[in-house]
Amino acid sequence: MKNTFGKTVSVTLFGESHGPAIGAVIDGLPAGVPVDADRIALELFLRRPSGNISTGRREKDEFIIESGVFGGFTCGTPLCILIPNSDTKSADYDFSMEKASRLARPGHADFTAHVKYGGFEDFRGGGHFSGRLTAALVAAGAVVRGALEKKGIFIGTHIAEIADVSDRAFGDIGADISALSEMAFPVLDESAEERMKNKILEAANDGDSVGGVLETAVFGLPAGLGEPWFDTVEGILAHALFSVPAVKGVEFGKGFALSKMRGSEANDAFVNDGERIITETNNCGGILGGITTGAPLLYRVAVKPTPTIFKEQSTIDLEIGENTVIKAKGRHDPCIVHRAAAVINNLSALVLCDMLTCRYGEEWLKP
Repeated sequence: MKNTFGKTVSVTLFGESHGPAIGAVIDGLPAGVPVDADRIALELFLRRPSGNISTGRREKDEFIIESGVFGGFTCGTPLCILIPNSDTKSADYDFSMEKASRLARPGHADFTAHVKYGGFEDFRGGGHFSGRLTAALVAAGAVVRGALEKKGIFIGTHIAEIADVSDRAFGDIGADISALSEMAFPVLDESAEERMKNKILEAANDGDSVGGVLETAVFGLPAGLGEPWFDTVEGILAHALFSVPAVKGVEFGKGFALSKMRGSEANDAFVNDGERIITETNNCGGILGGITTGAPLLYRVAVKPTPTIFKEQSTIDLEIGENTVIKAKGRHDPCIVHRAAAVINNLSALVLCDMLTCRYGEEWLKP
């Protein structure tokens, strides 16, 4: 299994959903980068479930920094963050049928994991494939996100859509990112929150689930970051974003909408504002030729409906290959879009931190 991402500053994930703990190791951080435990705790809080629109699994996410930090600063060695699992109910994955624990849940990785690992995989709660591991990504990203902010680089994500309810688009990006920074249900239009939550509850009451779209803005990136062809900013970010469970689409700038425009509409005209060269519009999402333009980075991810639903579905018994049916039980999110916002923010921080240190060197991270 390949569980490491990044070239200069890399992150390695470990653990399983119902194992004793999950965690991440960040390697390549220079000594002397401040590590704010309160910031890590805040980001984990923003990812946690809350209220009747989320799963009943309530992990405390009381993280432990096992190594790599001394006196509140990185000390140049691998930084290991451990997050114990304390609220597991593995019995929920025994569906009270013969060999039921080997039934493949539709929409999950049960079948593909079984094929790849020959039946030795930890299937409880999705094992290593579970969204539970995104807590470790959030904690790791929170470490480097603070360093990016000290360099004037800020990241914010809002819920652009849930079901058929939409939020407003980014406007004043700096102000919008600031407003989103501590929202557990991050929307730019307050009136959208109640309508979105109602859609989630409607699906939950029907034993079903809904998905949505998250939109992210990155403010303060310098022009010139990225490489043409295989290490484009879009390519590297998309590589990471598609690793988040339930993400099934990524687009930058106007994305697929550009296919419906003429070139005269799609192109971003250049102007000199007296201080630097900028574009009048940002249809390209802050990237041309795989390299940042200096305009805000804009991208959207499509999040599919939570695959675990409380309806009977057709499936197979992985042990004997026979057709059967499955009906889930236990604690599951009717929608994960709002919780995924914190994941996208902090995973983006990890990716951009790696790209920036590849270009400017590890010492660039120091305040």
